[in-house]
Amino acid sequence: MKIYGRDQFTISDIFDILRDPSSAKLDDIARSQILQSQNNVRQIVESNRTVYGINTGFGPLCDVKISEEETAQLQHNLIISHAVGVGKPIAKELSAIMMIAKVHALSKGFSGVSLEVIERLILMLEKDIIPVVPEQGSVGASGDLAPLAHLVLPLLGLGKVWWKNQILETGEVLAENGLEKLKLGPKEGLGLINGTQFILAHAILGLDKFEYLLDLADLAAAMSLEAYQGSASPFREELHDIRPFDGSKKVAARMRMFLGNSENLEAHLNCNRVQDPYSMRCVPQVHGASRNAYEHLKALAITELNSVTDNPIVLSAEESISGGNFHGQLLALPLDYCTLAGAELGNISDRRSYLLLEGKFGLPRLLTASTGLNSGFMIPQYTSAALVTENKTLCFPASADSIPTSLGQEDHVSMGSISGRKFNQVLGNLVNILSVELMFAAQGLEFRRPAKCSRFVEDAFGLIRSKVPKLEDDRLIGDDMLAIAELINERKFEVN
Repeated sequence: MKIYGRDQFTISDIFDILRDPSSAKLDDIARSQILQSQNNVRQIVESNRTVYGINTGFGPLCDVKISEEETAQLQHNLIISHAVGVGKPIAKELSAIMMIAKVHALSKGFSGVSLEVIERLILMLEKDIIPVVPEQGSVGASGDLAPLAHLVLPLLGLGKVWWKNQILETGEVLAENGLEKLKLGPKEGLGLINGTQFILAHAILGLDKFEYLLDLADLAAAMSLEAYQGSASPFREELHDIRPFDGSKKVAARMRMFLGNSENLEAHLNCNRVQDPYSMRCVPQVHGASRNAYEHLKALAITELNSVTDNPIVLSAEESISGGNFHGQLLALPLDYCTLAGAELGNISDRRSYLLLEGKFGLPRLLTASTGLNSGFMIPQYTSAALVTENKTLCFPASADSIPTSLGQEDHVSMGSISGRKFNQVLGNLVNILSVELMFAAQGLEFRRPAKCSRFVEDAFGLIRSKVPKLEDDRLIGDDMLAIAELINERKFEVN
């Protein structure tokens, strides 16, 4: 059981809570933190001291004082005026991750958001009432304002939600569940929409997928090397001990595991090749660099997940700080780095696929015995090349840009929301790029029989052949690619 606002959450904890929302709760200490913070805000309002976002306007209107009687209307207006996102809805899973991360941050007791509001968010998670959030509209500071406004609209009885696998009006779903809309108190609207939960949710979802794809890329490279009958010597431990980057050392060890006890690779010892092309030989260095990027983003995302990212931060009834914890730059830069890291996995995968088509070292051209009448595997590499180039176009760092907003009050923004979206787009393309390589590698292994490969490679070969038979004559191999991509998305390949 995880305790909101008190425990240190990990990436895997988030997915545990997604599967079972009742596995996280508030305890008495967390409730006490929340109630104390709410009471601090009430005392600030009653004292008539001017504190940003509690009894002032927002952004460039921070110099406009709001009366005690108007504070509730101020918070309501804040939510509805900021819910201006556009584009397709983000995945329901992403919205749920945003909710979990927001509840955890608010429960730390520095935001002044009431226990009633936080408990309603938890109840919505448990009842699988998940807000619909458009994908575009955040500049990544002051936090993810537009997406978070859409996330909390259902608290006011507004917006749309997923309910029973449908998108429905919130009012209809609240009525069906016997729930009333809530009225926000001082600072609650600002506490709800200030923060980096949209950026963070994309980082968390991407990290979970990227971890598997990093592992799968190593396996795909091992299968391609087996089909190519390349050399395993570039993966020797002695080589990587003298350039000891964590990522490359790990990949080299994994390649040794995937290629261990291979009869097939013994053929390389009898050939006259001095060394393989880079896409085969430099797998530890290239895949390892991407692993280093993954580890960097993961560490920072865990810090962010366990942070308070709204503004102002209420320390006590006497002290609040208007700062910049909402700024998304701390995740935007590593997200852009990981976007490049994901694209590079696809780039080198496509090069390995191409090598298998060349008709060298015992493999037929285009991996088919009867080419001419048949095109064989010529065209899937076109698709791979197209996806690789699309990924390259997504590698321009969104965090390199900043457009001032809020009449210049918010004069440097992170654009981290775009970084997060691009990262996940690249990973989606990477699935299909790796499906092409795995399909080619399996076909290449057909021409190395009866020699056997390692258990891992043979198991992957068998899994592919359970869905995709050997290609003899042209058929709808687009369906084969999709079948392998489905195996990847379902994480059927044994990668460890």
